[in-house]
Amino acid sequence: MAKNVLKTVVISQPMYFPWPGFMAQMALADVHVWLDDAQFSKGSFTNRIQVRTATGRTWMTIPLAGTGSFQPIAALSAANEKWRTAHRDLIRQQFKGLPKLDDALAILDRALGHLNLVDVLIASCEEPARYLRVLPTEIARTSTLEIRGDSWRRVLDIVLAFGGTRYVTGHGAANYLDCEAFETAGVTVEFMDYAPRPWSNHREPFDPYVTILEPIAHDGQNAAMSLNPKTVGWRDFMSRTAAARP
Repeated sequence: MAKNVLKTVVISQPMYFPWPGFMAQMALADVHVWLDDAQFSKGSFTNRIQVRTATGRTWMTIPLAGTGSFQPIAALSAANEKWRTAHRDLIRQQFKGLPKLDDALAILDRALGHLNLVDVLIASCEEPARYLRVLPTEIARTSTLEIRGDSWRRVLDIVLAFGGTRYVTGHGAANYLDCEAFETAGVTVEFMDYAPRPWSNHREPFDPYVTILEPIAHDGQNAAMSLNPKTVGWRDFMSRTAAARP
């Protein structure tokens, strides 16, 4: 009798040159679905990410036309075009002297070469993943799928549409996901167990909550070793979360 084949689906909103933990989640996926028709949330990481500097962190933010409020991510547009040059200068200045700076800048340039902002956001995730050889084999966007619905029901329908048998997600999904319903439908739910490893010559103290361009500028393709993708089953995750509450 043939063994069941595990097919992992990850669904996430686009994020701008995200932190290594996001890349670790992509590394686990056979199918990655971009939730590009979700409503933009101000203050999220959709259009911004932190960059480590000699004195701490600074934000690398794409200014949005009309603040982006009440728009789906796919409809976002930038307020101006000055940010493209400013972001390249920021990365070049802050990572000056690092051995793989040119690789990081090439990745940034490929992503910023797109005209539509949603394409820039998605490319800013896919280009580092491709470079690190962790890009999923199958990629889609929800704006092109005829799968409607709300909350966890739509998520489950998307996973099933791609033949998924395992759904890997970030911690925020614990607030709305009906994990038992997924199991009933034949889909195992696992949460990310984030544990990025330090990259070479990182500034102390180690700070993983910065753009993936930093470990790439340090270690090139070897930065994939820093991702350390791990998951935990949803029951164990819920138990941990409950135990951590005061």
